[in-house]
Amino acid sequence: MSLTLILGPMKSGKSYDLISYFAPLRYTDIPFAVYQCKKNVRDTAVQSRNGSLLDAKKIESLEELRHETADIIGIDEFHMFGTDGLAVIDELLRAGKDIVISSLDTDYRGVVFANVAFLFSLGPKEVKFRRAVCETCKKPDAIYTQIFDGKKPLLGGMPSSIPEDGRFSYVPMCRGCFTRPVN
Repeated sequence: MSLTLILGPMKSGKSYDLISYFAPLRYTDIPFAVYQCKKNVRDTAVQSRNGSLLDAKKIESLEELRHETADIIGIDEFHMFGTDGLAVIDELLRAGKDIVISSLDTDYRGVVFANVAFLFSLGPKEVKFRRAVCETCKKPDAIYTQIFDGKKPLLGGMPSSIPEDGRFSYVPMCRGCFTRPVN
């Protein structure tokens, strides 16, 4: 019935907000479920940098949520899902479900992810835009996530898959420090 979005760059507290929303539900009789994309290989649960954890089921596609019976549904790292199965979110809302989604809002170019833009068309009840501390100037104004290949910003396009081998790093950057690719 209601959609809540928690958006922002890396290290902005999105996962912590999601955990804070769902943690008290463990002590209620309200059925809830939390999901993450299988592409997220860094974590086995929703994990905040402050050490808080929340169990989550890994799924390949949003289509797997089509028959979800929980009253409240959480989705972490939503940007990793792409655009397939987005209609399921609308169907769940029409079925009276509450959905809370955390996600990066923009890609390495500073452009809003297509699946996140779709969420705005569903009329969220609440949108929380989080900011992080810019890793360059150290001001708490980071709104972008810069992806680095070694020590250089990735500007020429994303590889088809980004290995978790330490080659790429994701860094929160403010508007002044962010390097936008020239297209």
